[in-house]
Order: sequence, then structure tokens, then C-alpha cells
Amino acid sequence: MPGMNRDFDTILLGVDDGIATITLNRPDKLNAFNKAMMQELVAAFDLTDADDAVRCVIVTGAGRGFCAGADLSAGAATFDYDKRGGWNGEESPTRADGGVDYSHPAVRDGGGILGLRIFASKKPVIGAINGPAVGIGATMTLPMDFRLASEAARFGFVFARRGIVAEAASSWFLPRLVGIGQALEWCYSGRVFGADEALKGGLVRSLHAPEDLLPAARALAKQLTGDSAPVSVSLLRKMLWTGLGQSHPMEAHRIESRAIWVRGASGDAAEGVASFLEKRDAVFPDRVSAAWPDFADWFDDPAYR
Repeated sequence: MPGMNRDFDTILLGVDDGIATITLNRPDKLNAFNKAMMQELVAAFDLTDADDAVRCVIVTGAGRGFCAGADLSAGAATFDYDKRGGWNGEESPTRADGGVDYSHPAVRDGGGILGLRIFASKKPVIGAINGPAVGIGATMTLPMDFRLASEAARFGFVFARRGIVAEAASSWFLPRLVGIGQALEWCYSGRVFGADEALKGGLVRSLHAPEDLLPAARALAKQLTGDSAPVSVSLLRKMLWTGLGQSHPMEAHRIESRAIWVRGASGDAAEGVASFLEKRDAVFPDRVSAAWPDFADWFDDPAYR
């Protein structure tokens, strides 16, 4: 795939016709999630944000799986991150008296680091879920804007069956996407369920034959971004997602007023009106990398990552 190819060990990244495709690439392990994959996915989203040629990002899996969850090769110590040095190899947050410094960076959940990075993306994100998506394989898709699934896909929020709890900020995302009752049912039971149930429960947008999944995801990406101003789409993604956590519509009014003020004087706005009046396709001049408004700096606060 032409464009933006990088030397990654656990993922593939390419850009074609304005669409970046990130492929989880450990097919012999059903693309099981490990530290390297977390770090490389974060790096990939940094690259897609910085590349103005990218209008939309698709995430899929190599082989027959999307992501089978955490790599369990460490056995019983898989989730004992203190013993394993945290996600970024930090020193232990456990004090000499046995207490834990819960504010220490090493305590942070690696799935949450990835989930918040996807949440912070300046480009729309589509999950093309081609096979089993279990544990982090399911929760990493929740901050994506849309999830399309193969008819062969299966899902599972299996944390309670592994003696842990949901991660990747999924306790925030999942109830907002499917409702609290459905979220509780799936998380309490930890059972794996099929694509039909995921569609019925509101987790995925649509189901597709395996061979049609990526073409459908690309078609949706084109539909979403082909005729729209990239800066407007980027700001709308931030405004709508963060609006879910606002306590009063006045908060939305403040950010919308600033955005309308700035974008109304932009070259994009002038082109949008002119192209409509002249009955032609718009050619928007502004680029996300250069036209990100200063009032929106809080969108990129490290606390969201």
C-alpha cells in the first residue's frame, strides 16, 4: 500500500487515496495485544494526525482475527504489571512499606493509554473488525467512531472471567454506546457473543461478508470525508465526543461559539459558500496541521492521552 509505510513489528500502516489503514499484524497470535503493539499503535496515530494527506483511519486485523485480547504468554503474571515493569518500563510504584503510589505513571493501564490516544485522534476512525475481538480487542474499538464487523467476528468483554476488570476507559465508552444495561450484561457475564448480537446491541454499525468488510469500510470513509472540509471534520470529532462528558449545554455553546467564530473567517468557509453558489465541488484550502485553532488546545491536553 503506497504512502506512510514504516518499520513496525506488530502492525502495518499505509495510506491510499486519503485513507490510512492500520493493520494489527501478529496473525499467528490472533493479533494478541502486547506492550510493543500498544506503543506502535500510539505512534501510528501520531503519524496519521500529522499527515494532512490522511482524511480517515481504518483499523483492522491480519489473518482470521482482529485481536484475541492480551498476550497471555507470561502466564499467571500476565496482568501483574508491577512484576513486569509497567507498560513503559517505569520503576515500581510500590513503596517500601508495601503501599502503592496510584498516581505513578507505571500504574496506568496500557489499554487506556491506547484508548485515550484513539479518542484524541484528529481524524475519524473506523474499526473493520474481521474476526475475534476479545478483551482489549473489543475495548480498543470503543473510541473509534464506527465499528463495521465481518459476519465471522465475535466479541467478548471477558475481564471478569480472567479475574480482572474492564480497561481501556471502556467503563466510560461502553455504556454510552450500548446503554448501561447491555454493558453490564456483557461485562458481568464475560461471555463471548457473535456478530449478530453485537449488531442488535448497538456495538457495531453493520455486518458484512468477510470479503466485503474492508471495501465497505473504505466506502464509508469516503462517504464521511470525501466532500467535507478536513479541519471541520476534525473539530466536529472533538466537539461531539467530548460533548458526551459535558454537564451543561452552555459548555457546548462556548466551544461551538469559538469554533464558528474562527472557522467562519477561514478560507474553507469562503470556499464552502462559493462552491455551493457556483454549483461545483469544493476545494478546501485549510489543513489540520496548520489550522488547528488555539482555543482548542485543551483537546490535546496530555491528560486525554
